[in-house]
Amino acid sequence: MSNLTLKQFRYFEALAHHGHFGRAADASGISQPALSMQIKEMEQDLGVKLFERAARQVRLTRFGEDFAPRVRDILRSVDEVEDLARLAKNSLSGRLRIGVIPTIAPYLLPSFIGQLTLAHPTLDIHIRETLTPRLIEELSDGRIDAAIVALPVSEPSFEEVAIFDEDFVLIRPDTDAMQAVPDAADLAKMKLLLLEEGHCFRDQALAFCSMRSALPREGLDGSTLSTLVQLVGAGIGVTLIPDMAVSVETRSAAVSVARFTGVQPKRTIGMIWRKTSPLADQFHQIADIVATASKVGRA
Repeated sequence: MSNLTLKQFRYFEALAHHGHFGRAADASGISQPALSMQIKEMEQDLGVKLFERAARQVRLTRFGEDFAPRVRDILRSVDEVEDLARLAKNSLSGRLRIGVIPTIAPYLLPSFIGQLTLAHPTLDIHIRETLTPRLIEELSDGRIDAAIVALPVSEPSFEEVAIFDEDFVLIRPDTDAMQAVPDAADLAKMKLLLLEEGHCFRDQALAFCSMRSALPREGLDGSTLSTLVQLVGAGIGVTLIPDMAVSVETRSAAVSVARFTGVQPKRTIGMIWRKTSPLADQFHQIADIVATASKVGRA
């Protein structure tokens, strides 16, 4: 067991995460035979199988399942040691892995990445775009360093910092532009197009309308805000989108934009990171850059 290396731990984590030698090798930046050899050497050194190998899929053995969280703890601790070293140099440099949810990423990232690179030119920025539950899992496991999400997340092991509030706007066919803006109760009776299950923005829209998330809505879900807006332009129904998405998503659709009066549907955007991370002060600085970048997206 003395022959186990940190590199092998990272290869093990990649294979456990992807469940496929080819994808794990690509993610690790090595060839598939090299990855397979490293895993085989780990198993020989441990004297026990870590994975069950099938034709198209790789699964953790029972021992592998017990082994995996301990490997993640080791890798997370190593990453935090590296963060401490960066902190000692009083600069933010090297690899930084940031997660972003899909209803933020296309509208915030162009300005944010530019400003972050300008402020910290030696950063090697990696962006991970996926849904909030996956970002929470990957942040907990140490696969990303921080995430930009809708708050609250309410994970005891995470630090949450609110950055800005953002209104939702109503998107409806341009033929409805002169009609009165519906309130939440009226909107609940309309053909409301929503993002598919798993998007926190879907739940926020339903909450505004006092509608249950489990309500059957066959044929009314989309995977992106762009799809929803184009469906509205085709006369299928109406939808809600965040303010920062308006300029991008409505420029090529036959839709009108309406803002609600009275109670405004909104969300709070913020950053989260592990409380054990030594880069808390730097993440606060990055949150300030997010705030500045968001003003460009909402201008």
